Amino acid sequence: MRGQFTGWPEQAMDVLWQLQGEPAHATRERYRADRERLVRQPMIALLNDIADTDPRYEDFSVWHYRTGSWWWQHQGAVIRLGRKIEIGLRFSLDGLRIQGAWWYPDPGQVDMFRRAVASEGRGRELSAVVEDVRKKGYDISGDVMKRPPRGYPADHPRANLLRHRSLIAARPLGCEEWLHTPEAVDRVLSAAADLDALLMWLVRHVKRAA
Repeated sequence: MRGQFTGWPEQAMDVLWQLQGEPAHATRERYRADRERLVRQPMIALLNDIADTDPRYEDFSVWHYRTGSWWWQHQGAVIRLGRKIEIGLRFSLDGLRIQGAWWYPDPGQVDMFRRAVASEGRGRELSAVVEDVRKKGYDISGDVMKRPPRGYPADHPRANLLRHRSLIAARPLGCEEWLHTPEAVDRVLSAAADLDALLMWLVRHVKRAA
């Protein structure tokens, strides 16, 4: 049952506004407690509510601020679904953003991905899934080679996918009034459903290398 997340307070935007640019150390310290309470803690509450809906979403982390200004201006979180396969969330003055990603692969994972993409059945499945996600408004990106890898023909029907050494689907969810309400939980769950087929394909076929 839900109840932890009530929305980001409107004052959260005021705090992030004060942290724009290259804020001095004194400025960061002045807003540290407010940022924790108004920006980071709501993200933790959101992720707890998301985890309550599906056990697959229980392994999550909500980042601290680190040293760079960017980390103070953007509150990140990840939900881990498999080895180097995750849902990422980011809250900032631009609103909430989501991505589904397989990235920073372990040794051997790229070869596993390529073999699955080259396989007729598994490869066609991924191609259709990626196209469906793209039509839903997600940008498809990643670490992409200029040409297909050695050992695969340049005219392979899925040459574009074979060039990927990581695969990311991302889009902004918006910066409307719902951010300040529990409705944000449903917005994230809806976007996670958009990404589910892609991420589960990756979980099945890009396992941790032996």
